[in-house]
Amino acid sequence: MFTSPLLPASARPLPALAVLAACAMLAACSNDKPASWQGYVEGEFVAVASPFAGRLEKLAVDRGQQVANGAPLFILESDDERAARQQAAEQVRVAEAQLADIQTGKRPVEVAVNQAQLAQAQAQAVRSAAQRKRDEAQFEIGGISKAQLDESRATADADAARVRELQRDIDVARLPGRKDQLAAQAAQVESARAALAQAEWKLSRKFVNATAAGLVYDVPFRPGEWVPAGSAVVRMLPPGNVKVRFYVPEAVVGSLKNGQAVRIHCDGCAAPVPAKITYVSNEAEFTPPVIYSNETRRKLVFLIEARPATDDAPKLRPGQPVEVTQS
Repeated sequence: MFTSPLLPASARPLPALAVLAACAMLAACSNDKPASWQGYVEGEFVAVASPFAGRLEKLAVDRGQQVANGAPLFILESDDERAARQQAAEQVRVAEAQLADIQTGKRPVEVAVNQAQLAQAQAQAVRSAAQRKRDEAQFEIGGISKAQLDESRATADADAARVRELQRDIDVARLPGRKDQLAAQAAQVESARAALAQAEWKLSRKFVNATAAGLVYDVPFRPGEWVPAGSAVVRMLPPGNVKVRFYVPEAVVGSLKNGQAVRIHCDGCAAPVPAKITYVSNEAEFTPPVIYSNETRRKLVFLIEARPATDDAPKLRPGQPVEVTQS
C-alpha cells in the first residue's frame, strides 16, 4: 500500500488488522446493553357471583379498594332462603321427636293402664278358677250337669288366657320399636338434616365474602338492582393473578425456560420489577398488533409469560405496556 510521506502519522490509513480490531471493539460496546422485549401486563380477574338470583341489598366494597381474604363483599336479599331454612329446621325437630318416641316405647301412663287391666283380669281369673273347683266337686256328687261343668271350665280357661295376653301387652309396651321401623325413622331424620344443610348453604350463598385478598377492579351492580343468578357483582384481581406477556424472536426462545428470572421495566416504575418466567410457548406466531417494535415487526415470535412476586404485583396495571430484560 502506498503512503504519502507528506501526511502526518495520525492521518495515515490504519492497517487492516487495526481496522478489524476497532470494529470488534465497537461491536462489543454496542452489545453491552441487554436485549429487551416488548410486552404488556395482563390480569386474570376473579368474577365473584352468587349462584342464586336476588336484589342487591348491600355492597360492602368500592372499586379500587384493597380487601383481605374473607372480607364481606355483598349481600343479596334472602327472605325466601330464610323461610326455607326455618321450615327445614322444624322438619328435623319433628323427625327426631318421632325417632325418640319409637325408641322409648309407650309412655308410662299407657303402661299403667295396661297394668290396671292386668290386675282386673287376674282377679277375674282367680274367681273363675275357684268356681271351676266348686263345680267339679258338685259334678262328682251329681249336683250339677255336665254342660254346666264344661261352661265353668271354659270360663276359667278364658280368664287365664286373658291374663297371659295382658302380661304380653305390657312387655311389648316397654320395648322400643322394631328394627326396621327404627331404621326407617332414622333415615327420615338424616334426610331432614340433609335438607336443613342444603337450606343453610343456599342462605349462605346470599352473603358473599372474598375468597382471596386482592384489588376490587370493578363493581357492575349497585344496591337495589336485580342480580341474575351467576352474574358477577364484584370483579377482583388477586396479586397472584397479575402476569406479563411478552414476545421474543426465534433466536432467543431457546435460551428461556420456566423459573428463569427476568426484569420488568415500565413507565413510572421507580425500579425494575423482578419476575419469573412461568410459560414458554411452543408455537410461533406473528407479532401481535399491540406490540409496537420495529425490530420484530412482520417476524415470527414466541409468547412468554412471567409473573412478579405477590408483593410486587400491585406495581403493575393490566394493559400497561412494559419492556422485559433478562436478569
